Amino acid sequence: MQFVREPLHRFKKHLTLHEISGSLGDLGTLLPIMMSLAISGQINLTSTLWFTGIWNILSGVLFQVPVCVQPMKAIAAVVLTKNMPIQENMAAGLSVAAFITFLGITRTVHLVGTFTPPAIIKGLQLGTAVQLIIKAHNLIPKLQWKITAANWSDNNTWVLLSFLFVVACYRTKIPSALILFLIGLIFALVLMFAEGRDVPHPSVGGGHYPDTIIVPSPEEFKNGFLNAGLGQLPLTTLNSDHHAKTSHVAVSVGMMNLIGCWFGAMPVCHGSGGLAGQYRFGARSEVSVILLGACKLFLGILFGGSLVGLLQVFPTSILAVMLFISGIELGCAARSVNDLTDDEYRKRENFTVMLLTTGSLVAYSNDGIGFCAGLVSAALLSMQRLGLREWYLEISHFIPGYL
Repeated sequence: MQFVREPLHRFKKHLTLHEISGSLGDLGTLLPIMMSLAISGQINLTSTLWFTGIWNILSGVLFQVPVCVQPMKAIAAVVLTKNMPIQENMAAGLSVAAFITFLGITRTVHLVGTFTPPAIIKGLQLGTAVQLIIKAHNLIPKLQWKITAANWSDNNTWVLLSFLFVVACYRTKIPSALILFLIGLIFALVLMFAEGRDVPHPSVGGGHYPDTIIVPSPEEFKNGFLNAGLGQLPLTTLNSDHHAKTSHVAVSVGMMNLIGCWFGAMPVCHGSGGLAGQYRFGARSEVSVILLGACKLFLGILFGGSLVGLLQVFPTSILAVMLFISGIELGCAARSVNDLTDDEYRKRENFTVMLLTTGSLVAYSNDGIGFCAGLVSAALLSMQRLGLREWYLEISHFIPGYL
């Protein structure tokens, strides 16, 4: 029973208010994306709460650091922007999971990083951020400035106030995303019960369990992978948490999705952004993610998919701001595109590659096109800088035994 006693001992030892606070640090990314996907029927909420909760707990126990479980943001952004059905969303998650698992098992995941310039990764992150911001903007046009009895909970005034609140809390440890969510939840409960909105009410019943199997067709696999999955591959392989061995993280990401996506659970990964948020709020051990996972699992068992009706009356004004800020946070990762070089020519080259990747991704709403455009432009620009022979020699150094 040592494998049970040791995790329990560590949990008791590290259970502090700082860890409880740290468990909230990931919600700024998780909540708006999960809610948007659930409202539009692009994930199964019961399965998502169940499996992400289980993955949080298992990741904490196995890695013994606050490894977050975040949405695959590149997939989520494309799925939301293109209104892709749940089958194609799951197909994207499964296809990425299969590739990542193979790379993890064969311990070749590092090769993706070797042959993918960081500027392309930053471009994909920035493009995904722009897509999330566009989706947030698309939620707003129907809102009005004039406040009436019919729109008291959902208008442009709440957009402005929510935005100002998040900006005011940005450099503090106040969990602004959680507070906004709770305010929106109160509004939704008032609309549902006091005003009698015609939506399904949350129910406890006999418990809620993942009972839906999603089997994408070959056509859905093709559309899901090419439109949403292809651009997620380099992000998942290169942007995962580095506090654990890369191959182990890759296998973990693969297995999470190879199991959960068949039940309609949201495609997830171990992103580094969530870890930064948890650390900023006080997380220093696995206790924070175990607590978050337990809360998700509790909600999944108690309410499950019956919460979708409540989310349908959640104020669009607040959700739009949450999604917008999530996009801004992701886009801020592009600031480090030139951190590893002091050469001004290389800095301009990196910035150009990043913008070409971002522009192609946004223009075609396709991460795969953005990735290919960035890769081609990076190769051509480096050829111009080095000359064909020098470029050939530099590339060959990355392949053992090539020359």
